[in-house]
Amino acid sequence: MVGCSRGGGLPAWMSAAAAARVDLSGGGAGVMPGTGASSQPGSSGSQQAAADQELGMAERALSAAGAAFVSAIIVNPLDVAKTRLQAQAAGVPYYQPSQMASLGPDAILSDFRCSPSCTRGVILGSEPVCPPDCFQYKGTLDVFLKVVRQEGFGRLWRGTNAGLALAVPTVGIYLPCYDLFRNWIEDFTQSNAPGLTPYAPLVAGSVARSLACIVCSPIELARTRMQAYKEFRPGVKPPGIWKTMLGVLSPLASSSQNAQNYRVLWTGVGAQLARDVPFSAICWSTLEPIRRKLLGIVGEEGDAASVLGANFAAGFVAGSLAAGATCPLDVAKTRRQIEKDTQKAMRMTTRQTLADIWSSGGLKGLFTGVGPRVARAGPSVGIVISFYEVVKYTLHQRHIS
Repeated sequence: MVGCSRGGGLPAWMSAAAAARVDLSGGGAGVMPGTGASSQPGSSGSQQAAADQELGMAERALSAAGAAFVSAIIVNPLDVAKTRLQAQAAGVPYYQPSQMASLGPDAILSDFRCSPSCTRGVILGSEPVCPPDCFQYKGTLDVFLKVVRQEGFGRLWRGTNAGLALAVPTVGIYLPCYDLFRNWIEDFTQSNAPGLTPYAPLVAGSVARSLACIVCSPIELARTRMQAYKEFRPGVKPPGIWKTMLGVLSPLASSSQNAQNYRVLWTGVGAQLARDVPFSAICWSTLEPIRRKLLGIVGEEGDAASVLGANFAAGFVAGSLAAGATCPLDVAKTRRQIEKDTQKAMRMTTRQTLADIWSSGGLKGLFTGVGPRVARAGPSVGIVISFYEVVKYTLHQRHIS
């Protein structure tokens, strides 16, 4: 996502932390001070390093926010599939049995239309209608088919507005803070404890992600609920971000402790931190070595396309591994955030939730939705890392010109 760690011989115009840089306008690469290689005044590497150091927090945040915007739109259907599978395992129904008996044929067709793959439909009115168990999701592709058939193609992008509202500030905080924290930690450890320098990405990623998670947790709560719950009333638009958050607060409206009631908007933040901090630690500690090797293969003559390819490949592998490893914590986060009993939700703990999932579903329950989660995270990290570096490089070039 951000520049690679310091190391000689890399074609990395990637960030102030890069050891050497590719000059995409055709210049050479130099090595920053502290790497044991050339750092004479006026060298190309020193000039680029100094200029990139001048790239401020606003420019870094803009680069990150643009990357998050693109990624959120592309991978949102996979996020919907993952959340639906996890919510279904937690007991969220995607049909209303009472409607079968209480409503007439015209009222139920929109909620009980057959999936194209269903062979058990009966003709009711003018369309085939499914029995309730046909509304159970059996996998990622099944979610896609049934959501499109029953709710419309646009529902695959349910929660995209919340995803964008979440991604822009989250990544706008996360990536620039990671950039800065990693640079500071590497500078400090190279001078005082060289043996700890390889751990800089792990520590910086964990701290930066923690800050972003805590700040943006209420929007994450709204997005999870928007994606998990289906609107059954015909013609009624599902609630948006603000209505969803107000719905979380409404059961506590009569309470006298109004200030403390807002804590419910941070429901599941512990599980989110338990998921995202290890995710960042695994992702960055995997991504940086892979990217360093790939950029070393590209060499100093690598062009923009090869550098972007190296970043995307490293991000894809690192994101996929981190997503798979942290899936049980993602399941716990979803289960805590979709709990509609406010008092119960505030009493739940991540450890208790994981124990309940294990007792009811075993290992399969802990890895519910792992397919779409991994399929989403790999491309997402690859897109973000590539786009972030391109925008940052463009702003860097404009800044020095």
